Amino acid sequence: MQGLGWVLRSTGLLCLLALTGLSAAAADEGQPPTQPCRVEGLPNELQCGVVRRPLDPARPNGPAIEVHFLLVPAMARNKHPDAVLLLAGGPGQSAIDVAPAVISQMARLNNRRDLIFIDQRGTGRSAPLQCADESRLPVQQSVDAQQQLERLRQCSESLGKLPYGDMRFFTTTLAMQDFDAVREHLGVPQWNLIGASYGTRAALEYMRLFPQKVRRTVIDGVAPPDMVLPVSFSMDGQAALEALFKACEADTKGRAACATQFPKLRQQWRELLNSLPRPVSVNHPITGTAENFELSRSALLRLIRAPLYAPALASALPAAIDAAASGNFSGLVGLSGSLGNRKTNRLAMGMHFAVVCAEDAPGIASATQMPSEDFGQMDALQYGSVCAFWPRGQVPQAFYTLPPATSPVLLLSGGADPATPPRHGSRVAKALGAKAQHIVVSEAGHGVMGAGCMRDVVYRFVVAATDAEALPADAACAMKVPRPPVFLPAQIGSVKGVQP
Repeated sequence: MQGLGWVLRSTGLLCLLALTGLSAAAADEGQPPTQPCRVEGLPNELQCGVVRRPLDPARPNGPAIEVHFLLVPAMARNKHPDAVLLLAGGPGQSAIDVAPAVISQMARLNNRRDLIFIDQRGTGRSAPLQCADESRLPVQQSVDAQQQLERLRQCSESLGKLPYGDMRFFTTTLAMQDFDAVREHLGVPQWNLIGASYGTRAALEYMRLFPQKVRRTVIDGVAPPDMVLPVSFSMDGQAALEALFKACEADTKGRAACATQFPKLRQQWRELLNSLPRPVSVNHPITGTAENFELSRSALLRLIRAPLYAPALASALPAAIDAAASGNFSGLVGLSGSLGNRKTNRLAMGMHFAVVCAEDAPGIASATQMPSEDFGQMDALQYGSVCAFWPRGQVPQAFYTLPPATSPVLLLSGGADPATPPRHGSRVAKALGAKAQHIVVSEAGHGVMGAGCMRDVVYRFVVAATDAEALPADAACAMKVPRPPVFLPAQIGSVKGVQP
């Protein structure tokens, strides 16, 4: 689902990739495991490779796919053999597309270790299951659930006609088998896993399948295999919204305080929800085209969810809600499209639903969580409608288990995360046992590694010579990361005498 992607505060997310035309033929013809390539947004020549994998492992002579990967060589000649594998989010994000944004954060790790980015099957260049780009659709079409459902139905039919279009074979379990094939292809004895959001689920599954091939693991924004994403999504989004209101109400010092500027924020939100559906006028956030349409309750909730992922964006929600209460919805629409670069943050929706419909949808009916006050069962109903016709793969029951960790695991959670809040990380840490440590950065959102000193915490954890030195990790510095102050548009500051 949107927002379970890789959110890194300090780098601005992703960049578009342009690879050389490397094919699996190179490996088949006995060539080196990688070949030189260039990635747009990065100045240096890097190494790219590909492994050929059966679409269905039970039919090794059946249809095959090519799994592409990028290798960023260690800068030092005397490098360590335990490479760092970065697992992207989504589900549906291209790990290689993430690389330009992540490499700068991982520079110290890259000094002595290779960095590896694998496009998981169904994403990027690895048998992509990509639906049409909807970034320029009229706002009404993009937020209308029924129109979205019809577009997805058409996408499913189109993807099913591809040579590799049997979407039953794009589960996390099969993808992690591909990843281990890449490890063998490169001759890496063990590697260090760093996964964010959905990438944490992938990392947990790799740990379950290949525990002896993992040296250290960092999972940021923990999405365990049994969380039932569509159900948790509504509950956790509601909690993040409630936390925003409480933080505003508690911010009372000075004229620029949130409670001073927006004393009726919670009441405005409630009245706004109750006023829907209603006609609105906005400018499209990308094209700038003026649009008039009827805004529904569910559409408003989708608009407000994205900014909650990043506290810096969430700090502008009080002003946007205040403006919407007066009939100006431009702020909410603009904020909803501000989370990352639209080209490279685009999910491969075919792979996204192949994963969620196989792994999460079966648990929707039996989930015991109560509907949230505002979001209700919106996400469960939406995903249930799509998964009613989306092809579903087989998921082994063991996939939903969390065996005790055999190597150190560092779990990271943001206290203000609307998608993977600390409650999920706490439960996983308990299941993983003595070799796991859970760190909560109370005022961080979805993605903690880019917050304050956390990149140094992660670095020290990975490079520690022994397991005893790796854990417990010292993250006291991260506890000082504050919630960003409320954002005040210029017109508010000028009216009330406050410097914005």
